[in-house]
Parts: sequence; structure tokens; C-alpha cells
Amino acid sequence: MGRRPMREAGLSDTLVELAGTLTGDFDLIDFLHRLAGRCVELLDADAAGVLLAHPHGRLQVVASADEAPEAVELFQIQVEEGPSIEAWLGGAPVSHPDLADGDTPWPRLRRMAATAGYAAVYAVPMRLREENVGVLCLFKGAAGEPGQDSVRAAKAMVDVATISLIQARTARQRDILVEQLQTALNSRIIVDQAKGFVAERLGVDVAAAFALLRDYSRARGRRLTAVAEEVVTRSANVQDLYGGSPAR
Repeated sequence: MGRRPMREAGLSDTLVELAGTLTGDFDLIDFLHRLAGRCVELLDADAAGVLLAHPHGRLQVVASADEAPEAVELFQIQVEEGPSIEAWLGGAPVSHPDLADGDTPWPRLRRMAATAGYAAVYAVPMRLREENVGVLCLFKGAAGEPGQDSVRAAKAMVDVATISLIQARTARQRDILVEQLQTALNSRIIVDQAKGFVAERLGVDVAAAFALLRDYSRARGRRLTAVAEEVVTRSANVQDLYGGSPAR
């Protein structure tokens, strides 16, 4: 099987996975991390992040395929400037194929992207009709527009994620989803605290610490935020996440 059929098969599996995740007692943070991770695996992208609209009208970073601080900062800055906030406000994709170009309208993002090794960016609003719940943002290491296959696949994944989120709101009523979105944003803080604690205790970087938390929770069928909270409150044994002695 060639690369394109393999990617198409992977996309089909991902769409089914995303559609099936938001059932029952779903974990919104884990769902959006799955979305970001699959984008890097399947699309013409080297980094991916999801920003959700805060109930009070502001974007906030909720998930990144890479949880290293320098990667998260690339999305965090877009709360103020960059393609993500423009795509969210305008309701249409925003692309910049060459961030090194002197005409780039986002000087801080350009400098940060260059330092991190990214040359192009593409942002897709998570929008259905008049509902705009957030943005998916993709970075590439090489300059150039994303391939059309990647554009279509990104749109398909964003559509499934957006519809799932909106359906979840409809099923649980608007006030319940607003509370859930707020909980997701609060959960992000707990996950960040747990990452820092695990990194310090085990002598690993924060990206590796997040991977340990994520893999531990998935292997045991538990919510990522529940495991993170146990780590933060010291009710979980950090050594169990690592499966061995701390790195030295």
C-alpha cells in the first residue's frame, strides 16, 4: 500500500475515532489532544495545536501535539496575534506560506516560529454555520502552502470535531457545555501542574512528562485530568507513571 492510501486509511480511522470519542463521560482535553496528535501524524504538518473560544469571548490554548513549552508558546501567542485569532474572528482559514518573509504581519510569531524551526502556518476555524468554537492551527518546517490533500483532511477532522462539540452542547444544553468548556480550560491548568511535578520528580522534560501522563491514563482507561489531579494532590505514585526509577 502506498503512502497516500495509507494516509487515507489513517484519516478514515481517525474520523471514526473522533466521532466515537464524544460519547458518555468524555474527556474534552484528551479528545482535543487526539485531534492535534493525529494532525501531525496524517497531515502536511510538523506541529498542531487547538485553541478554544472561552465562554466569555477569548481564545485559549487547550491542546498541543507537542507539550514542550516552546511549542505551546507558538499557539499561546496567537491569542493576541497570528493566523489563529484571525481565522477565529473571520470564520475562514488563514495561511502564511513563508513566515520568514519580511511582510509577515505577525512579527513576534515570526521570530518565535523561526527559533522553533517552523516556516509556514495554516489555521482552520472550528466553525459550523454561525457557531465558531475555536481554531486548529498547523505549522510546517518547510515554507509553502499546505498540500490540497492536507487541506481537505484538516477540514474533515475539524468538521467532525466541531460537530461533535456542538452536538454535545445540544444534548447537554448550552449551560452545561459552557460549564464543560470552562472545566476543560481549568483542567488544562491541572494538567500543566502535573506535567511540571512529574518532570521534576522523574528528571524528564515536560513533553516526556505529558506523554507519561497520557499513556498511563489511556492504558488504564482513565481520564487524563483525573490522573493529573491525583498527581497534583500527591494521591498517585509518580513512579507508577514512569515504570522504573527516576532519570538521573
